[in-house]
Amino acid sequence: MKKSKKVLAVILTSLMVFSMALLTGCGSSSGSKSSKDDSWDYIKKNGKLIVGLDDTFAPMGFRDENNKLVGFDIDLAKAVGKKLGIKIEFQPIDWKAKEANLKAKKIDCIWNGLSATEDRQKSMTLSKKYMENRILLMSTDPSVNVKDVDQLKDMKIGTQAGSAALEQIQKNKKYDEFKDNIKEYDTYDEALLDMKAGRINVVAIDEVYAIYNNQNKDKLYESDFNFGADYYAIAFRKGDKALANKINGAIKELEDDGTAEKISDKWFGKNLTIYEGYGK
Repeated sequence: MKKSKKVLAVILTSLMVFSMALLTGCGSSSGSKSSKDDSWDYIKKNGKLIVGLDDTFAPMGFRDENNKLVGFDIDLAKAVGKKLGIKIEFQPIDWKAKEANLKAKKIDCIWNGLSATEDRQKSMTLSKKYMENRILLMSTDPSVNVKDVDQLKDMKIGTQAGSAALEQIQKNKKYDEFKDNIKEYDTYDEALLDMKAGRINVVAIDEVYAIYNNQNKDKLYESDFNFGADYYAIAFRKGDKALANKINGAIKELEDDGTAEKISDKWFGKNLTIYEGYGK
């Protein structure tokens, strides 16, 4: 009887040890998997950061008359690369396939006036907000001034299809009252041409593009009413926090030493840069 009890005790002890070993093994395996983030090591190993962009989005990233890539985001990315000691390689992409390109590792980030929407925060890892871009109502006619959203019920409004401007418009609580007056265009330039022809009254447009337009094309006049702020961020693969933190740190340094402000002044004539959603 005593012998049986001893055998039973040995068996139970062995089972307990085995169970604890399994639990410990599973825990360490799971922990190492969840904490593994080699996104920054991946960039250092490759020796470069591949930036995906739409090379037609002036003034954030576009081609000048010599086919050279220029723009605010181009200058800022290069400054970040210099801070981190890495090469920046710009890769033009189909903007509609930007997330697919990111997941397939054809690019390392999306950096081109990307709006920091809630949906994008869920599907990708976003940097801190680095720019505030208001959605303005502009007209080629200086006598047109929208002072209140209610006036839009009696106006024809143009904007770019799939743009941040359209998203902001749709968020307005009175959107249903004027939505039938909105006409969507493939580009802002097409909307502006239609406005010059008298087919629409105002264009809802990104502030950054409106500034560029006024510097290089026909004068646009800003209404008192606007659709509020749209914030830009850089998008990384979901979980690439180590890389995002490195980029965030470099941008913060550029904010603190005045470099970001100088780049903004160069392109916009004023400082539109922010960090973590707050102005300097």
